[in-house]
Amino acid sequence: MKQKWLSWGTDYAVMDEAGNEAFYIDGRAFAFGNQLSVESPRGTEVAFISQKLLSWGPTYEITRGGSLAAVVKKKLFTFFRCQFEVDVPGPDDLLAEGDFLDFEYAFTRSDRPVAHVSKRFFSWTDTYGIEVLPREDDALIVASAVVIDLCCHQNKS
Repeated sequence: MKQKWLSWGTDYAVMDEAGNEAFYIDGRAFAFGNQLSVESPRGTEVAFISQKLLSWGPTYEITRGGSLAAVVKKKLFTFFRCQFEVDVPGPDDLLAEGDFLDFEYAFTRSDRPVAHVSKRFFSWTDTYGIEVLPREDDALIVASAVVIDLCCHQNKS
């Protein structure tokens, strides 16, 4: 996942391990709060990310087809690491825990690994490697990784 350098909004290109486009994240330039569309290579919206402006701490909603798919919320009172709750409908919630500098973090479900995210260095823009385990929801993981980047690094770019 690589943030686009020159764009009107916050845009990301997401490539698979073979270098093919897997998703394109198109940030809305003129919106209240962050709003981003997660699109397939054909341009079809597969998810939509929107920031909840009136909430206690950074909170984002991820929707699919008009239905709520997840709420991603940064935990405010954690020590020595960054944590995000990815609250999905039903019992399959995820926890994303990062290191102190937010360069490495893992997604887990019930203490089982689901995905690993690692920041790449020596790049003009925020660039991440994302490894999603088989049979997991890659679009949801990528959308959640975008939210984490927005929360942790938007004032640094």
